[in-house]
Amino acid sequence: MLALGKLLELTLAGREPAQQTQVTVEGVRLRWRGEGALEVSPPEGKDNGLDLLLSAGIHGNETAPIELLEKLLHGVASGEIKPRSRVLFLFGNPEAIRKGERYIEQDINRLFNGRHEQASGPEAQRAAVLEKFAETFFKVPGRDRLHYDLHTAIRGSKIEQFALYPYKEGRQHSRRELVRLREAGMEAVLLQSKPSITFSAFTYEQLDAEAFTLELGKARPFGQNEQVNLDRLETRLRQIIEGNEPAADDTLDGLQLFSVAREIIKHSDHFRLHLPADIENFTELSKGALLAEDLAETRWVVEEEGARIIFPNPKVRNGLRAGILIVPDSGQRLG
Repeated sequence: MLALGKLLELTLAGREPAQQTQVTVEGVRLRWRGEGALEVSPPEGKDNGLDLLLSAGIHGNETAPIELLEKLLHGVASGEIKPRSRVLFLFGNPEAIRKGERYIEQDINRLFNGRHEQASGPEAQRAAVLEKFAETFFKVPGRDRLHYDLHTAIRGSKIEQFALYPYKEGRQHSRRELVRLREAGMEAVLLQSKPSITFSAFTYEQLDAEAFTLELGKARPFGQNEQVNLDRLETRLRQIIEGNEPAADDTLDGLQLFSVAREIIKHSDHFRLHLPADIENFTELSKGALLAEDLAETRWVVEEEGARIIFPNPKVRNGLRAGILIVPDSGQRLG
């Protein structure tokens, strides 16, 4: 296997490779683009026109997706996986990965779409670097663009594997991409309805990629991810890389769709979230229940039928989202 296939090993060691470009026997080119970044190009004449960005480790303690990308990259470097797509493998927050922490100073996935320019510290600097990696990779016009940003969650979930689909005014969510997600093992998709500041929102809104944040189970240390079954996702990613995805019907049977009803924003240190500390994502909420309180008699009461909560976190910084209230979506607005 080519040495550049050991991107995780290089990243954990914090060192550059001796050779920054290598070519497999079959003509697949591997290029080291910077810390935690490796670009794969198919052999001449085999390119199918897809640019695929696969990122993981935006949060350093979310190791199952990192291990999955390492496995795929090993397959490419050894010749087992034969790419027809261009692929950029990205490990998002190397310093946090090395320390096994979610982040060093602040959540990097709240620093995209211009937010890093209003902040300082290692995560702000890295967010700017990640945006530049993505811009450079997606700069060739006329190609299909796809980005999967792979995560695991802080807490357990009633629906273990699900995706978040960013929003851009005037652009419809794609039924074809939702079918692809279903085939990759996603059980639900949250169709977002406002711009965001995550990495996938940046590539969707600014670079016109089809982009998704994938939540793949609960965060655990390296080597302890036996309970996270990513077989269907791994199979689908291999097929996308090799350009041999099997045909699938265009129904969304088996995939639950949700939309955002409201975001719960923490305004001050007086914020209180009236939910159990161990509540799971997608827990159903009773209509009329008091959800949260903050300054100036700000109260969030559940008003929606069928409402559920995801990403509840009262420990976020003031001004950030402390939870999302979601409701079932019919999917009638899909493109």
